Amino acid sequence: MEVSTKELRVQPGRIIDQVVHGEEVTVTFRGKALARIVPIRIAESAQLDDGHGIFGMWADVVGQDSVDSTIRTIRKGRQY
Repeated sequence: MEVSTKELRVQPGRIIDQVVHGEEVTVTFRGKALARIVPIRIAESAQLDDGHGIFGMWADVVGQDSVDSTIRTIRKGRQY
């Protein structure tokens, strides 16, 4: 199913109902695909096979801090 950003803004309940019933929704802006809303079960099965999810791409990087410590460092902001 395709919906525009305006439809998503005006009728979010109807669109979420479609997702709840297992349908994938593509959100378009000015006729171009912008985002996809998928049921959570489909999204979970799309995770990387190693179980690291979105951060799995950094699983084999040596010499880097963990993702948690890297994010904490970024959130601290600048130290003057």
